[in-house]
Amino acid sequence: MHHNNLHGQIPPNIGNLSALASLFLHSNKFSGCIPPEIGNLKTLVEMSLSSNILNGTIPSSISHLSKLTYLYLESNQLYGHIPHEVGKLKNLVKVVMGHNNVHGPIPQEIGNLSRLTYLDLKNNLLSGEIPHSICKLKNLKCLNLSENLLGGHIPRQLGRLCNLEYLGLGRNDLTGTIPSELAYLPQLKYSDLSHNNLFGKNPHLSLFITNSQLVIQSSRGSTPKYNISPSGLGVCYKAVDSSYCFSSKANKGKKIMKLALSVSLLVVVFLSLLVFVVCFCFRGYGSVYRAQLPSGKVVALKKLHRLEAEDPAFDRCFRNEVQTLTNVRYKNIVKLYGFCLHNKCMFLVYEYMEKGSLFCALRFDVEASKIGWTQRVNIVESMAHALSYLHHDCTPPVLHRDILSNNILLNSQLEACVSDFGTARLLHLDSFNQTIVAGTYGYIAPELAYTMVVTEKCDVYGFGVVALETIMGRHPRDVLPSLASPPSKNMMIADVLDPRLPPPTNPIVAGNIVLVARMAFACLHLEPRSRPTMLRLSQEFLSRKKALAVPVATVALLQLWNQEMDFVQLSNEAMSARV
Repeated sequence: MHHNNLHGQIPPNIGNLSALASLFLHSNKFSGCIPPEIGNLKTLVEMSLSSNILNGTIPSSISHLSKLTYLYLESNQLYGHIPHEVGKLKNLVKVVMGHNNVHGPIPQEIGNLSRLTYLDLKNNLLSGEIPHSICKLKNLKCLNLSENLLGGHIPRQLGRLCNLEYLGLGRNDLTGTIPSELAYLPQLKYSDLSHNNLFGKNPHLSLFITNSQLVIQSSRGSTPKYNISPSGLGVCYKAVDSSYCFSSKANKGKKIMKLALSVSLLVVVFLSLLVFVVCFCFRGYGSVYRAQLPSGKVVALKKLHRLEAEDPAFDRCFRNEVQTLTNVRYKNIVKLYGFCLHNKCMFLVYEYMEKGSLFCALRFDVEASKIGWTQRVNIVESMAHALSYLHHDCTPPVLHRDILSNNILLNSQLEACVSDFGTARLLHLDSFNQTIVAGTYGYIAPELAYTMVVTEKCDVYGFGVVALETIMGRHPRDVLPSLASPPSKNMMIADVLDPRLPPPTNPIVAGNIVLVARMAFACLHLEPRSRPTMLRLSQEFLSRKKALAVPVATVALLQLWNQEMDFVQLSNEAMSARV
């Protein structure tokens, strides 16, 4: 039942399903507590309750689920302690409880889970020290305890986890020196120890950490010899046992341009990936970092984690993004400067967008209050032009398929760029474009719930959701269900506008806000054929020289639903004078 709009409490009589092997309720709106009766599901092998609004504590009755191998509880509002009884689940292979409010110490009994390969407790309120019993989990490949309140020293015994590939201990209150035993982790590919009170050398990364700042000290081993040769995608830097390819294509039909990356710069890029880490909004595959090159130029790097790189789906997303962005060039589409494709290291190099994602900018009050109404209209307009380019100026047309606020990036001037083309595909107009459902819950066109045919109108729907989100300051989840019927006559546009900004009083600004809302309602039509094209929306923005004829407080949502609104047409001179 996952990825639906189910709400209310999980019924206690779910415990009557005595033969149930798998329970997937994730990505819904379930609230309340996890019923203790869930412990009656003695045959349960995998359970996912993640991405809901569940609160309360984790019931100790889960200790009765002796066959459970996969437990997913992340992205809820669970609190209380991790029950000690979890140590009785000897068959557990993967435990994910991140993004909750779980507090207290990590129970020592977790060391009894001898089959455990994946433990993710990030972004909680866990305190105390890292239990030494974790060091007994010889099969552990991923240990993520970042963004908690853990203190004390890093246990030296972590060096015994010879299968560990991912170690996340960042953003805690850990103290002391970094254990030299970390050098004995032969499989470790990703390590985050940042934002703690650690000092000393990190032997695995050949870097130093002082006062929570990573500093380059030296690179391990001698400098490899590289042979430089052209490739079909760009320029390849080929070492004895690996090759790294960078691509920077100009506009379609033009000669491939050589990316100015020397061998020494290549090394610095890898080190920068670890050194210059700042808070980006994480989403989708990989993690995004800020890197400053020796020339002073700042770029963004999206690195695919080792565990993701081994997943064919993530590999397809990576290659899809490279293929799409090397063939499109538009001012409101994020620029791809280069990429590295190798079985041990995969990353993309983008232009750096200083303000991060639109989602993050709207999420926090201080940042959101700095994005005025005119800037918000410009953000929506930039999206419209970018999607119009993809749909109508590319041959064949390109469908993004995952338009959401997290994929709209803002630069220092609050200009918007569309990013994240991992799920994009070419639209062959003479073929039946059937596909698996791609996209993000809350932004997916409703027709994809009952058909697998993808069209450009799916992007149009996502654009409508983000357009409303931009002027509302939050996801319009409370408005979307009402679109099945006309809104109430008493519901005004002023009721849904972002309350963190003063209501627009300038007639032109108010007219543009109403125009965005009217466009959004048209894009969210349940019938795909009734939605406008992105070309039409783009052209409507280019011709906007209209002021609202009435105060914005008097505009009802029903008028926008019916596409009825009174504007006053202004000349260029009049518009300049009014602004």
